[in-house]
Amino acid sequence: MESAKNCAKNLLSIKAIKLSPNQPFTWASGLKSPIYCDNRKTLSYPEMRSFIRDGLVSVIRKYYPDVQVIAGVATGAIAQGVLVAQELGLPFVYVRSEEKKHGLTNKVEGVVNKGDKVVVVEDLVSTGQSSLNAAQTLQDMGCNVLGMVAIFTYNLPIASQRFAEAKLELHTLTHYGILVEEAAKEGYIKENEIEVLNAWSKDPDAWAEQHR
Repeated sequence: MESAKNCAKNLLSIKAIKLSPNQPFTWASGLKSPIYCDNRKTLSYPEMRSFIRDGLVSVIRKYYPDVQVIAGVATGAIAQGVLVAQELGLPFVYVRSEEKKHGLTNKVEGVVNKGDKVVVVEDLVSTGQSSLNAAQTLQDMGCNVLGMVAIFTYNLPIASQRFAEAKLELHTLTHYGILVEEAAKEGYIKENEIEVLNAWSKDPDAWAEQHR
């Protein structure tokens, strides 16, 4: 729990995650949201970069000691995945969202074999669809996907449902609930904004309708 709180504080301090309940962000999907996450920023801060690498490595060693290959989800988790694989001394591959349009038209870049025990690394889990698509790609190749690790999840109900249906474990360094608590403690948001932020995580679509 302490590590999750520290991770949330660090993400807020470098503005990898921004909260704006009164002036919502618009995601690429068009959804209005009071939070915007860009974990790529963590790569520019050596201490934070190492903190995340060590956190993900610790989770993998705890839950997936038999892992043979680390797979990053393109593009956000490629760098983090490489750092994790290097620390563990394991092969690394990354999974594209779609096949490359030229050359070998690969969807998975790198060497992975049927039966390999793989852990997927994500930087962020929102609805879970793209993350699970990457895992499914590896499973379709005959890999044994042990589970997924990520820096952060919005804890959206739809993501929880999708991971449950896919029967795939997800372990994250921190999550939305802890982030909101730490943001209030550190003065990034006001106490009266907590309820607004929590309402979004319970039903993003309904929240967005009210903030058009």
